[in-house]
Amino acid sequence: MEEKNQTIVKKTVKNGITFGTCLAMVISYTTWHSVFWAIIHGLLSWIYVIYFILRY
Repeated sequence: MEEKNQTIVKKTVKNGITFGTCLAMVISYTTWHSVFWAIIHGLLSWIYVIYFILRY
């Protein structure tokens, strides 16, 4: 049972990271219109999303 729970947690974390990266890149590109900054902000993912929410 515990192995099944670990699998669920790992999948959730992986999807959360993927969603955060995608969200950061979309916000960055629509704001700055730069692929370079979208990649940088995608690497920072949730940090940039939280910054954007607090800043704007």
